[in-house]
Amino acid sequence: MHSTNYFDTFILVADDSPALEGVVPPTRPSPSVAEMTYRMIAQNPYGHTSDDVIFTVWADRRGIPHDERVQAREEFFAKGQPCLRSSDLGKRYGWGIHSDSEGRVALVAVDTPEYAMLAAGSSPEEGRVRVTRAMRSKR
Repeated sequence: MHSTNYFDTFILVADDSPALEGVVPPTRPSPSVAEMTYRMIAQNPYGHTSDDVIFTVWADRRGIPHDERVQAREEFFAKGQPCLRSSDLGKRYGWGIHSDSEGRVALVAVDTPEYAMLAAGSSPEEGRVRVTRAMRSKR
């Protein structure tokens, strides 16, 4: 089984991100992946792992019933999936993503002191964090 979870890691915004601050993805009649991902993480910081978020957004967009999700999740993660480094939250909207020691995620706006601290590789609760960057939008 594959996983997208990171532990004690901070994902910086992409080098080519146009965002100078954390921007909430726009609300649309049919929510985008970025909007759904943002909402799930922002409403419950450190409440879900990356796997939880990525699978739930995928399943919700496809209308998979809750009683079928255990089997669907096993099938979904039977092959590799893109991680949150590829999310538009870090590529377009100015959100860093912090994964704690249990793999649970929270959003951190690029224009905050917390972002600067995590970008420097330290976390007040956990000590050192590994720092990586969201994928660029352009090659």
